[in-house]
Amino acid sequence: MPLTHPAVWAALDALAKSRGLTPSGLAKRAGLDSTSFNKSKRISIDGRPRWPSTESVSKVLDATGSNLTEFAELAGAAAPPRGVPLLGLAKAGAEGYFDDAGFPVGQGWDQVTLPGLGEEGVYALEISGDSMEPVYRAGDRIIVQADAPLKRGDRVVVKTSAGEVMAKELARLTAKTVELLSLNPDHPHRTLPRAEVAWMARILWASQ
Repeated sequence: MPLTHPAVWAALDALAKSRGLTPSGLAKRAGLDSTSFNKSKRISIDGRPRWPSTESVSKVLDATGSNLTEFAELAGAAAPPRGVPLLGLAKAGAEGYFDDAGFPVGQGWDQVTLPGLGEEGVYALEISGDSMEPVYRAGDRIIVQADAPLKRGDRVVVKTSAGEVMAKELARLTAKTVELLSLNPDHPHRTLPRAEVAWMARILWASQ
């Protein structure tokens, strides 16, 4: 079963309780602002659900000695692990691995087993190089979904029509342009014409 917004926050609450902590105490142990997991932070001002970032969850798992499997079980998403396609990011720009919508196709994919991810169109990319540090480092695996709805602030993988593949933060999406913020301060932000964007996929999780 998929991870839902209430289930993810419930998992964080349950993880805090299992360690004898409040949500605020859990945030502080993970090196985050003590208000990061407050109930008031879980819904935005305009009423949209606000999800904890993958980096926040990763820091919580590290700080509590937990793992993604335990977190998925706490979230009630302990569906049988399934294999999803895995490709190195350096190879993702080559032809034949994706269709026009960003779904994995063709040959050459490895498989990686992930718990609790039941959505179709989910696959994993393995980071190479340093262009996405300090958020994602070489060897990290990012789990992305090709058909997930996108909004400002989402971390996304973008493939251009020229074959360039990059992980960025979505700053603005208009009918004509896509504005992307770089995750690495040593690399520039990008503004691309929509016509040059082959596809974008939202990053759901990072296995670090």
